[in-house]
Amino acid sequence: MTLSEENYLKAIYHLSAKSGIAVTTNDLADAMDTKASSATDMIKKLADKDFVNYKKYQGATLTKEGRLIAASIVRKHRLWEVFLVEKLNFNWDEVHEVAEHLEHIKSDKLIEELDAYLDYPTVDPHGDPIPDKYGEIQAGKKVPLSSLKPSEKGLCVGVKNTSKEFLQYLDKIEIALGIELTIIEKEVFDGSVTIAYKEFQKNISAVAAANLYVRKI
Repeated sequence: MTLSEENYLKAIYHLSAKSGIAVTTNDLADAMDTKASSATDMIKKLADKDFVNYKKYQGATLTKEGRLIAASIVRKHRLWEVFLVEKLNFNWDEVHEVAEHLEHIKSDKLIEELDAYLDYPTVDPHGDPIPDKYGEIQAGKKVPLSSLKPSEKGLCVGVKNTSKEFLQYLDKIEIALGIELTIIEKEVFDGSVTIAYKEFQKNISAVAAANLYVRKI
């Protein structure tokens, strides 16, 4: 399997997880930053190899084998992110591009040893669940911080937006996974929220609050 084929399978995996429905060629093309015709050609190629189910105008879904391959790639990516942060002292905004390369290493033994070395983590540095070797995910309950009401509390367990800019913003205001956040006030006008955490009380935008995942406590 080529690197490009793996990237397409991973993209379909992520897109279908978000929507829960078949992935359109236009959505896939946008995710891969390519033309719809190129995405269609790749989908047909993957369908010929029985990695994808595809019907014209109905979109694409992963077959059982295709999903297992995609989950394996995602697993490797997220394990490498954990390794980079925990063992090599990378910041969480630095690991994605490096892991994009490492995820294509084809060695089951290496990944199993890496998993054991890291003591079998279930989430990556951004709070995203790590599939096990069977492609299964233990997804914990999480909601956007923006869904909490005043006086409600949540433990920060993940981020929806994993862009370098957003992660650096969180570093700047000292919000990280494991931090307890309390809603003090919600602004009706623009949806911004005032939150208390550690020794701080800060106002963050509606966009920032919607991109922070918490587990209600």
